[in-house]
Amino acid sequence: MIFRKIRHNRTSDAVIGQLERLILHGVLRPGDRLPAERELAGMVDVSRPILREALKELEDRNLIYSRHGGGTFVADVIGPVFSPATAELFRRHPPAIADYLEYRREIERLTARLAAERATDADRHIITTVFTAMRAAHDAGDTEREVDLDVEFHQAIGEAAHNIVLLHTLRSCYRLLVDDVFYNRAAFYRYSGSSEKIFGQHQVIFDAVMRGDADAAGAAAMAHMDFVGQVVHEVVRAGDRDVVSALRLEQRQAGARREAAPGTGRVEGDRTAGVEEGGEGRKRRSARRVREDEESS
Repeated sequence: MIFRKIRHNRTSDAVIGQLERLILHGVLRPGDRLPAERELAGMVDVSRPILREALKELEDRNLIYSRHGGGTFVADVIGPVFSPATAELFRRHPPAIADYLEYRREIERLTARLAAERATDADRHIITTVFTAMRAAHDAGDTEREVDLDVEFHQAIGEAAHNIVLLHTLRSCYRLLVDDVFYNRAAFYRYSGSSEKIFGQHQVIFDAVMRGDADAAGAAAMAHMDFVGQVVHEVVRAGDRDVVSALRLEQRQAGARREAAPGTGRVEGDRTAGVEEGGEGRKRRSARRVREDEESS
């Protein structure tokens, strides 16, 4: 149980402090539902009026929100890091992909290093659980499941780094991934040979973090991001080629339709006949001049 009984000073401030720490450290994630009021009051060992006061204050701080008849949930406190408007700018301007990948390359290196140095037994258990599920999805050829667990794997390593600012920054980056702002992750995995290579890279990162080798973990994370950047570049180029090829095909088909349209062939035929008639006329005039020259001589 993540909630702890408040032994002393059973006030709303004590409840607020406990819930804020759980949100800050990423234990309570955006969208997580809090237990019902009676149950939560028993967990933290305070009266329901005190709990209601604490929840109201947290809601005023925009850390939680309530749905009528649906319960109380943790708010998306990391969303503003990249606002919807910013995400749309990224989506509409492909050069932002390179900046995003460059940033993630460095931040993933730092995260993997810190996770290797700081991971607790509980952290390693979480990372192992996620990685095992990812391996099962990979072996089963379940790309959609593996894509989702890819993000979970990186988040688990981010949590094991035990740096609050880093954790929330990573989550904002992964939100862009989940929303396919920069590229389609499923298409990325289906790109020739990518799935096997990505899983192999995750295996290397996992092994390094598990054995506490910070240098190897950081190097593996950077190598992984270098590969991601290479494949994303190829996927984007392939997409551009597809667009150009489609435009060429459309133009050829439009030209064929114009040539087959009623009246088009007649115009072309008349024009051709005119050219041919003009050619024969020139030949007759040349022959006449030759005869006139012969008679005059």
